[in-house]
Amino acid sequence: MNISHPTGVRRNDGCALDLDWISQLRVNRNASDRRAASLAARRSVKKEYQAAWLVQAIRCIDLTTLGGDDTPGRVERLCHKALRPLRGDLLAALGVADLHVGAVCVYHEMIAPARRVLAGRIPIAAVSTGFPAGLSSFETRLREVELSVAAGASEIDIVITRQHVLTGNWQALYDETRAYRQACGEAHMKTILATGDLLTLEHVAMASWACMMAGADFIKTSTGKENVNATLPVALTMVRTIREYAERTGFQVGFKPAGGVSSAKAALQYLILMKEELGIAWMQPNLFRIGASSLLTDIERQLEHFVSGHYSAAHRHAMP
Repeated sequence: MNISHPTGVRRNDGCALDLDWISQLRVNRNASDRRAASLAARRSVKKEYQAAWLVQAIRCIDLTTLGGDDTPGRVERLCHKALRPLRGDLLAALGVADLHVGAVCVYHEMIAPARRVLAGRIPIAAVSTGFPAGLSSFETRLREVELSVAAGASEIDIVITRQHVLTGNWQALYDETRAYRQACGEAHMKTILATGDLLTLEHVAMASWACMMAGADFIKTSTGKENVNATLPVALTMVRTIREYAERTGFQVGFKPAGGVSSAKAALQYLILMKEELGIAWMQPNLFRIGASSLLTDIERQLEHFVSGHYSAAHRHAMP
């Protein structure tokens, strides 16, 4: 059973590369920073509303393990956690009958153990194309996508060649991303921009547009391996390109912040950003994911505090 995306969202077919549009993109850094600061500074939703938003955040997590020391056993435990992210007593107290994360994100070699546990109940996302640097041969990167799809990944997180952005070679970036999209077939493609390497918000906006024109189903901030990963100014820039792209083409593209999103407060900030900039439709797992490993632990602690009035130790909600 392929449940890579809920129904109701038409896949982004992409469009012809519009170099004139890309070349005229500008981002006001000061205004972006002020808008991002306003999101970080405001009072968050509280009490039962906060609990509901945090449950929604769980539904949007791509629960991730991308360590060199990953083992099949660790991945299997992570998948069990993905299927049941909260204890039964917390689910009952919250009035939630069914809850699981958006996907499990792993390296290609860990697709098989993930499949043994998940059995098609939630998507498997595989990082690909020479993750995280993306500097293996192009033929190797394409083949890696094909192998991961054949192995059972229903979502592929690809990385772009950063030099195409840094040198302004938008045609090369478009052609590369288009080829990855074709290699993905029916699997949905999340395009990682590695925004910490792109130097400016204008580069982030231009790369976002080139990848969406090439058919990306999601655009994603980071691999989690850069020195700077997801930030609110970068996220703001990307979601505004998503909004403009939807207005111009009619296609809804998803957004995935990843890298350093480890607190419930940060997850709420990203959800608020999605609601205010794109609307409620983009707060669902078919259009919004958070790439994270430790985030779930903090959300669990906040939800337990809501239910019991007490914070529990982090080790009571240990991840594999």
